[in-house]
Amino acid sequence: MLWRTSIMTLAACALALGIAGAASAKETVRVAHFSWPGYGFLHIAQAKGMLPENVDLEISIIEDPVQSMGLLASGQLDIVTSTIEFGPIALAEDMPVKLLGLTNLGNGSDRIIVGPDIASPEDLKGKQVGVIEGGLSQIYMAIWLEQQGIKWDEVEMVNLFPDAAAAAMIAGQLSAAELWDPYGPQVLEELPGSREMSHSGEEYWLKEGLIADAIFVSDAFVAEHRDLLVALTKARYDAVEWWRENPTEGNAMIAEVLQWGVADVEPILGGVNNPDDGTLYMYSLEESAQFCGVAEGEPPFGQRNGQLTDHWELTNKWWLTFGLMTETVDPAVGIDCSIFKDALGG
Repeated sequence: MLWRTSIMTLAACALALGIAGAASAKETVRVAHFSWPGYGFLHIAQAKGMLPENVDLEISIIEDPVQSMGLLASGQLDIVTSTIEFGPIALAEDMPVKLLGLTNLGNGSDRIIVGPDIASPEDLKGKQVGVIEGGLSQIYMAIWLEQQGIKWDEVEMVNLFPDAAAAAMIAGQLSAAELWDPYGPQVLEELPGSREMSHSGEEYWLKEGLIADAIFVSDAFVAEHRDLLVALTKARYDAVEWWRENPTEGNAMIAEVLQWGVADVEPILGGVNNPDDGTLYMYSLEESAQFCGVAEGEPPFGQRNGQLTDHWELTNKWWLTFGLMTETVDPAVGIDCSIFKDALGG
């Protein structure tokens, strides 16, 4: 399988960011994410004293999310925040991992960009396009192509992370790519004649909730530290609410952790007017619980209560189509929304 090959061949790039504490008095929780602003809120919770007193977080930045999932499954990590699509693959491979729920949604952060040689989508037939195979970008590209009347396999999908795909587009080696910020704007600026054909802030993508990030946790951590997991989940969303009131300070904190410039973080996260001034929408705890189906009411953007199950089934369908999975797996086995329900106090 693709994920297994990646785990074996891609090197770790981890930066420990835990606050020192008395090991005998505190529980160490090992968390990982890759460098993306939407994953910065546990850092804020830690810095602002929102965590339970008996917890030390060891937060690692690992640039390959597939590797993070492998470490989670093997018991070397407890929690991973990553893009949402891995859940069905994890269950199909009998990995002891649960999907808890959404954290944020692309609201323009992801784009499909074509090069100057593409006058219309029809011109993409037979051409190379950059995506992350086994990632949301591959599904986004495939659905968009179908909407244009083009079968997904009528193009040649090339497996590239967005930094490499952006560089390949600028060099004229790709005709199109699915890119998230800041790589999409980079191509538009540096490649004359390039054009944006779609972005995740369009009504269809927002309603489907496709381009989303989520929390994953090991089964062992749920079984052994359930109350602690509930408290950490609440603290993470408390940090989001603090950030809404203090966006300038919060964005600067996240930029420092990621080693990004503040000027790169701000267009993505926005601030006081999120989501209107950012390309990433941060869910509240209640909205995430609604998307899970464990709180009353409807989530934003015309989404449906309990839509997480539909999202799982959509990604499962595409992994079957792409040949990355061989069976349909039950979302009820791979999703545990009860943590969000308890964190909300339901």
